[in-house]
Amino acid sequence: MSETATPPQTASRTAEQFDVLIVGAGISGIGGAYHLTRQCPGKSFVVLEALDHFGGTWWTHRYPGIRSDSDLHTFGYRFKPWTSAPIATAEEILSYMGEVITENGLAPHIRYHHTIGSASWSSVENLWTIDATRTDTGAAVRFTANFLWMCQGYYRHSKGYTPQWDGMETFKGRIVHPQTWPVDLDVAGKKVVVIGSGATAATLVPAIAGDCAHVTMLQRSPTYFITGRNAIALAEELRALQIEETWIHEIVRRKILHDQAVFTSRSFTEPDVVKQELLSMVRANLDEGYDVETHFTPTYRPWRQRIAFVPDADLFKGIRSGKASVVTDEIERFTETGIQLKSGTALEADIIVTATGFNLCVLGDIAFSIDGEPLVFSDTVTYRGMMFTGVPNMAWVFGYFRASWTLRADLVADFVCRLLNHMQAKGYSRVVPALRPEDMAMPLLPWIDPENFNPGYVMRGMHLLPKRGDKPEWQHTQDYWAEKDQLPAIDLDDAAFVYG
Repeated sequence: MSETATPPQTASRTAEQFDVLIVGAGISGIGGAYHLTRQCPGKSFVVLEALDHFGGTWWTHRYPGIRSDSDLHTFGYRFKPWTSAPIATAEEILSYMGEVITENGLAPHIRYHHTIGSASWSSVENLWTIDATRTDTGAAVRFTANFLWMCQGYYRHSKGYTPQWDGMETFKGRIVHPQTWPVDLDVAGKKVVVIGSGATAATLVPAIAGDCAHVTMLQRSPTYFITGRNAIALAEELRALQIEETWIHEIVRRKILHDQAVFTSRSFTEPDVVKQELLSMVRANLDEGYDVETHFTPTYRPWRQRIAFVPDADLFKGIRSGKASVVTDEIERFTETGIQLKSGTALEADIIVTATGFNLCVLGDIAFSIDGEPLVFSDTVTYRGMMFTGVPNMAWVFGYFRASWTLRADLVADFVCRLLNHMQAKGYSRVVPALRPEDMAMPLLPWIDPENFNPGYVMRGMHLLPKRGDKPEWQHTQDYWAEKDQLPAIDLDDAAFVYG
């Protein structure tokens, strides 16, 4: 929702007070907690997590084959080397995060089973009051915090996005979404249709192909893919030379980031060349004569939507084996036995998986208010995608579309810690981003330019997101290569920050 309701009055109860309250114990929240302990060692903090475990996406998503679609040399934290294959399973990522928590004594700061209902700011007290419910006991709990750090992610964990098609209620098999994969679902010997063509579908299809009678990836339109070994040659060579892992981690990260920046730039400057390179990879992994034009040639230029990496070409191996297939068509309706397509073709299915994306959830379904007034998040203007006009003492982590999320989580953590230390040194209790006089005539635009990047979840949820301006300070540039230098150089005494 774009407007948060004023929460109902609750009975007075004792609140625990912290300097910083972090929302979410996923990759951003755990990283933020680490940076606080290192950069702001005197600050008290707590991490509230609605689930019963850390990990966020990597804990809630249980579908077969779940893995990262970013390399772990850059998706991993900059402060802890990643030493295994670059594309990692959810189990491996959770193990890595668990090591971060254990090695840095973060566990006592994390409160699981805490669902936040409301967060209200008082300018009189310069405090956030956070009301939550213990999902394990049902108890109502209250916290106050000087600073709120939103690390809860950007989608609704409880339910994925599934379009409504005619006849869904008539289908006699099971319809499931990967985000809420049933623990009792057995695909062995079944005919499965996976609707979608993104990273989830590309992961799920090869993971179940060996067990199903057959699995079909049904897509309305094709997606770009990159194939390659699930290994980094440079990392292997450096290990063979017995280079220290911390050095390997930094060198490989820089190499990957450089190559990604070059590739992204080329997708804008020579999109047709990049397109043919991507399609050549696909053709090289499919039988001669396969209809790549229909099934793997998107109509948009590369990087207008996220490009999924297919490690060791496993999706294409499944297609070549005959255990998996791709159908490019539109759904007319569901039937008792499967799906009727607009072309007239019928797909039989015992199980239909809707790998159709997720629901954008910009503030964790929390009812926010400021001095008694509901916060209309979409009326604010973003300060570099981290803070928002009129919203005091709050930072938000939103990562990169074309690079690993954690890269920006680390940069935002540096900024937040520097801001907190700056406020303490100057004796400030409050900071609110505000447009400067020279910004008042600035055109206000959607959060992201749809001509630049337009995945479905962003387009569906654009009305929920803040506005951006036409100056770098007032937008999320999605450019790590620039932000790695720009964010550390932010002038905290700039007029965009109003202190009190």
